[in-house]
Amino acid sequence: MIRVLVADDHGVLRDGLCRLLETDPEIRVVAAANDGHEAVAQAAATRPEVVLMDISMPRMGGIEATRSIMGNAPETGVVMLSMHSAECVVQEALAAGARGYLLKESAGAEVIRAVRAVAAGGHYLGQGLAGAQGGEPGADDPTARLTASERRVLRLVVEGKSNIETARQLGLSPRTVETYRGRLMEKLRVHDLPALVKFAIRNGLTSTD
Repeated sequence: MIRVLVADDHGVLRDGLCRLLETDPEIRVVAAANDGHEAVAQAAATRPEVVLMDISMPRMGGIEATRSIMGNAPETGVVMLSMHSAECVVQEALAAGARGYLLKESAGAEVIRAVRAVAAGGHYLGQGLAGAQGGEPGADDPTARLTASERRVLRLVVEGKSNIETARQLGLSPRTVETYRGRLMEKLRVHDLPALVKFAIRNGLTSTD
């Protein structure tokens, strides 16, 4: 029996995923979560083989939640669900420890296949994402100049977090966050917050939901 945790902040989608998974007699949904913090707690409590994780959730996003789960239970297989197919987002999810990545628009037909593949110790990239695994970001990737820490700061800043809130969530000092913020804006050649938000949305680094 494959034990699965489903984490998604949209109740209708979360319930639909649970029902879909349980059409397979070898899969059992052991818990559901509506944000990243709850996903981390439920993963620790239920020890699922696979976590089906929405990438954009309140309080803690799916990538940050995946890092936390990997730190506590690296044997857990995480399958990321996202609206974004941008290579930089897929690469960041895989770097965080995810072993699967599905686009929400096509996830319905692939969810069970992905869960089975990851539970068996493999990887699964959804349709249209086969070229996103491995390799360095392309020269035309505007985020290629950013470090992983700068990307994390970018995502939280454009979600409206203050320097203090960002520092608390990432375990940094506010001064360090301010340094990262100035450095990433310089690298991306943007000069104010509205331009930074537009850049993040255009490149799939945050959600418009």
